[in-house]
Amino acid sequence: MPTPMLPTRRMSVTALVDPAPPRRILFVSNGHGEDSIAAAIVSHLPKNFRAEAYPTLGAGGAYSGICPVVGPRALLPSEGWRNVKGSLGRDIGSGGLSTVWPGLQFMRRVHKLYDRVVVVGDLVGVAGCLISGARNITYLDVYKTGFGRPYSAVERWLIKHTAKAVFCRSDRLAAPLRELGIDARCAGNVMMDAIPLGEYDAQSRRSRGKAITLLPGSRHLVSESFGLQIEALRKLDPEILPDIFLAVASPVSPMLLAEAAGLRLTGPMTGEAGDLGTLSDDTITVHMARGTIGNLLDASDLVLSQAGTATIQSLGLGKPAITFINPRDRGSRVRDENALFGEARVVVEPDPSRIATVLKKLLTDDPERARLSAIGRERIGGPGAMAAIVASIAGED
Repeated sequence: MPTPMLPTRRMSVTALVDPAPPRRILFVSNGHGEDSIAAAIVSHLPKNFRAEAYPTLGAGGAYSGICPVVGPRALLPSEGWRNVKGSLGRDIGSGGLSTVWPGLQFMRRVHKLYDRVVVVGDLVGVAGCLISGARNITYLDVYKTGFGRPYSAVERWLIKHTAKAVFCRSDRLAAPLRELGIDARCAGNVMMDAIPLGEYDAQSRRSRGKAITLLPGSRHLVSESFGLQIEALRKLDPEILPDIFLAVASPVSPMLLAEAAGLRLTGPMTGEAGDLGTLSDDTITVHMARGTIGNLLDASDLVLSQAGTATIQSLGLGKPAITFINPRDRGSRVRDENALFGEARVVVEPDPSRIATVLKKLLTDDPERARLSAIGRERIGGPGAMAAIVASIAGED
């Protein structure tokens, strides 16, 4: 009689092997818009990756709830915003240079702990990697557009000796890098893949024929800019006054905005995560939200914008922008932006009456608004870069 087989527990071969440790990625970014783009990329990484963020400027609020934040951070008067004349000199005068060394020392100590370093922003982060010894980085150039100045010889040398992969916003930029043997590509505009969406129903707050989103920015001029935007809106005739939405960046206090524009602050009336309440007076109501720019833009026809990344995203979605320029702005930066944006962004003097005139034109002239919308979509380009960037970081390409 055969011996009965005792029940056995089948052991998987994989159970005898220690699981591979997660791959570590460090994201280096240098401003609120850049932080937001990097945070969006982190949220798309495979689960076997552990990402940490080094926001070199500011608190890095965009990474909240996304990944840990590491490293010393600089709190500069300009917050890295170089559109204003003399901003570099003021940063240096306030001790800005003293923030450089701790950052380089930090990168020198930790870069070997990561499987890959990803720089999102301008070439300052790439230069920091070169000096600190980090190599084979992935570089996402979110500034140069291909419509303005090309890479200089020094910039090409810097990229060649630091980066393993480069993602540009235009093949006009990528092609010269490829001629040097650099793995440079243009797979779309990653800014258009990284537009924040959240829990906020902007459409349900619509009651007028048109709607506008205010983007006063995230830096130290935000209160001044918002006050000027509200003054311009107050000059519109009541019958063409649009619904007004306000995208409030994470470092900005709604109370400061209320004081700057002489408006009453009312707290949120819903449980939506993005709802910050309203600012109002007898004629104007401004619906405030945070972390939901995409929701606001989807419900709007145009924007009043002093922002950086958010302006580009707005134009890419076909929302014409009105921006006021003042004597403090750097002429070279304005010219570079104009070369890219073309007519999709209307530039006016920082005067409420002039702003109101352009507002009235774009709110009432549907064919002109549609023409500018088409220009913006064509100039900025569409999404698609996110998948290529994630694949490159994950080593799938």
